[in-house]
Amino acid sequence: MNRSLSGPSNVATGLCLLACLLLGGCAQTLQKQNLTGNNTPPESVDFGQLGISPTPTAAQPASDQTPADESMAADESFTIRGQDPGYALPPGVAATAPTPSPGGGGFTRGPVPVSGQNVQPPLVQPQATAAAGGAYGTQATDPRVAQNGVGGYQEPVQPAPSYGLPAPQPNYQNYNNQPVVPNQQTFGQAPVAPQPGMIGAPIEPINPNFVDPLSNEPPPLVMPRVRTVPVDVFVTPARTGRFMVGGAVNSDAGVTGQIVLDERNFDILRFPRSFQDLFSGYAFRGAGQTFRLEAVPGSDFQRYMMSFGQPYLFGYLPLSLSVQGFLFDRQYRDWDESRLGGRVQLGYRVTNELSLSTAIRAENVDFGDVRVPGIPYVDQFVGDHELYSGSVRLSHDTRDIPFAPTEGHLFEVTFEQTFGSYDYSRIQADLRNYYLLRERADHSGRHTIAVTNSVGFSGADTPIFENFFAGGYSTMRGFDFRGASPVLSNGSDNVQVGGRLSVLGSVEYQFPLTADDATKGVVFVDYGTVEREIEIKRENFRVAPGFGFRVSMPALGPAPLAFDFAFPVAHADTDDRQVFSFFMGFSR
Repeated sequence: MNRSLSGPSNVATGLCLLACLLLGGCAQTLQKQNLTGNNTPPESVDFGQLGISPTPTAAQPASDQTPADESMAADESFTIRGQDPGYALPPGVAATAPTPSPGGGGFTRGPVPVSGQNVQPPLVQPQATAAAGGAYGTQATDPRVAQNGVGGYQEPVQPAPSYGLPAPQPNYQNYNNQPVVPNQQTFGQAPVAPQPGMIGAPIEPINPNFVDPLSNEPPPLVMPRVRTVPVDVFVTPARTGRFMVGGAVNSDAGVTGQIVLDERNFDILRFPRSFQDLFSGYAFRGAGQTFRLEAVPGSDFQRYMMSFGQPYLFGYLPLSLSVQGFLFDRQYRDWDESRLGGRVQLGYRVTNELSLSTAIRAENVDFGDVRVPGIPYVDQFVGDHELYSGSVRLSHDTRDIPFAPTEGHLFEVTFEQTFGSYDYSRIQADLRNYYLLRERADHSGRHTIAVTNSVGFSGADTPIFENFFAGGYSTMRGFDFRGASPVLSNGSDNVQVGGRLSVLGSVEYQFPLTADDATKGVVFVDYGTVEREIEIKRENFRVAPGFGFRVSMPALGPAPLAFDFAFPVAHADTDDRQVFSFFMGFSR
């Protein structure tokens, strides 16, 4: 039984093998005809659906292959149409090449990476035929198609496998019922600028007659909208006022106390409406004005002052107004002097650095308690005197920090005309330059050289209490307060009377001693003279080099403590010298 069943089975197997060979030969014949010039597209033959392969089967020996099979096996570029529509040539475009080449594009039947590789497509030429439109719609702009009728490859392509038909292009349409063409360009050509109707083109005006085909309604008109929203802004000002009680001691003014009420956001027109406004801080506050009330009683020096300032007069104009009233009393070595008066100043800021100001001063001077009587020049000024003056000042200030400068300069020129009990003119010029030598990366640890020079002239009718004086921390270190001034003698004692000419200068080098800049060192040279007449005498010129320290203590405020030691090397015989001087403040 087994033998009888095996006979028909062998026969069936042979018939199936013969049918496969016949079908493979027919398919190869059709493919070869298409490659040799048949412009008619081949019928859709899908070998994958038939379950066979165009290659020789393993059951057939290579020696038994037909000549057609041998030529097909030798053609390593044999491909199957339809694998990659992106590389399929349109109908009517036939391949012409010196060697057999694929007629439809696609991938070789060998393995090809999915990411693609630099595979140079064959050299082809377009054939303009009636069937060129076909199913493709328009003549293809494939990079493998020759330009100007000459076959040639343009640029290498890195193909990627695609196993479906090309995605349909969307039919763009704007509000004007005009078709929108995607912004495409031919391979190898320069970019095409967006034209009207293309994506990326300027927006055209909306057609008011356009109707949306879906809703059968015109599209909404989108216009910019301006909305007004009521907003209430509540601002809490920072601390602008202070009340300070303190004291000081220095080598020029002795021991003094200080009581200060300072407000930097004052409003002179905001009167209190209740006691709550007065004690809660709402009264006299909010206009950006300045108000200062100061009382400085002391052993040798007393000052009481009230000042009001308007930084921007008449709104935001660069005009400033300052009004000041004062009472000043000072016990000098040779007499007592008391001043009661006021001052009104109007300023104009030309630029951020340049300013111009004018001022009017009125005061009463009480001169008395002369220590050394019998000197006519001094005795004639005993009593009360009225002084009125008008002054003009020009200032150019580029200092980085006004109260503790490290770079920049300050130049001031002041002219003052005084009348009343005495009639005279005065002019003063002050130039201060600050040079930054070095600093740390965080702008600390600054090394600064300060060069200051001042010159003053006064008229012949200048009274003794308006003369120039020198000596002390503020003018010339190494001398007692007013100790470097001209003197007059009655034969037994000298009186410091000052002079009409003042020429003073200083060169100071300041450098940090600690990393936090709390302690600094200074090396300086002070020089200059004060003369009774408008001339400089060599024997009266003073020079005093020295050194000192600046110590900042947060508990005592921002002003540092200054300890200086000066040693006069040139001085007058009548000068009162003083090696050590002490002061509390920022600048001299």
